[in-house]
Amino acid sequence: MTTRMTINGVSTCTEAGTEKYESFQSGFGRRKRTLVQYDYRSEDGELFSCVKPTLDECRTARDKWLNKKQGKEERQ
Repeated sequence: MTTRMTINGVSTCTEAGTEKYESFQSGFGRRKRTLVQYDYRSEDGELFSCVKPTLDECRTARDKWLNKKQGKEERQ
């Protein structure tokens, strides 16, 4: 599988506050399913990455991660 999201295994999502995603197929024959690889670089430069069946599910996971991350920062 070739991907435009990584170069030598490193994410190309480098700008803060940006997201990149692409669809790919996994499996063989009738068991193939389409998945979305998703990368998001937060404002502080931390990378969030996941693979889910849809882009909406990826963004939901990102939002949960951001909320959890903001909650941690507020407690410190």
